[in-house]
Amino acid sequence: MPNMDPRQMQKLMKQMGINSNEINANRVIIETENENIIISSPQVTEITMQGQKSYQIAGIVSKEERIKEEDIKLIMENANCDRERAIELLKNANGDIAEAILSAEESKE
Repeated sequence: MPNMDPRQMQKLMKQMGINSNEINANRVIIETENENIIISSPQVTEITMQGQKSYQIAGIVSKEERIKEEDIKLIMENANCDRERAIELLKNANGDIAEAILSAEESKE
């Protein structure tokens, strides 16, 4: 349906029971087990079809690694350091707990 007027397209979708709605969003964050996917300046469309809602998202994508709270606490206890230092050690060790603890011990020597 190329070259179709957007209003015609909206009317056709409505006849098929498909409704779409633009959502004014500043940022979208998708949290996974290991990382956060961050979408800046997003264009978000909510699509409702047969009672089901789905979302279409476009924008500038970046990722950041998630650090688990239990990993931070484990390093704080074993390396005898504060929270900020534990996070720094984990990031420098690419999430490897044992390497982070060893690194903390080596820096004390």
